[in-house]
Amino acid sequence: MGKANRSAVGTLVERSTRYVLLLHLPGDHSAEAVRLAMGKAITRLPSELFQSVTWDQGKEMAQHATFTVDNGVQIYFCDPHSPWQRGSNENTNGLLRQYLPKGTDLSLQSAADLRKIERSLNGRPRQTLGGLKPCEKLEELLALTA
Repeated sequence: MGKANRSAVGTLVERSTRYVLLLHLPGDHSAEAVRLAMGKAITRLPSELFQSVTWDQGKEMAQHATFTVDNGVQIYFCDPHSPWQRGSNENTNGLLRQYLPKGTDLSLQSAADLRKIERSLNGRPRQTLGGLKPCEKLEELLALTA
């Protein structure tokens, strides 16, 4: 959430590779806007990688059933007040704050700006991946499925 909760950037993190997709939500983070942005974002990765999405209890996922029908991706909800059930995403949100600090007006970020941040995040080595970058781990996984 951005300055005064008026703007937002959504985050999707592929669990096995830690690959990050950012959702461009410049002026609207309603349930419909999030559903459409998530649907667009997941098409950027092979469908084999998106079997489910784990989300918190926010109202922005009110259209989760429509998302599942439209995209064939099941949504699972974490228990209330249980961020550890989304550890990869919570860690990624912390990394994202290095680029977009609290209080930032996120509506000023263009889709191109978010792609640059994605590339940077996906190009950072991760201890949990044995020092590999998410982009390298994604390539490795895709080579196995080819």
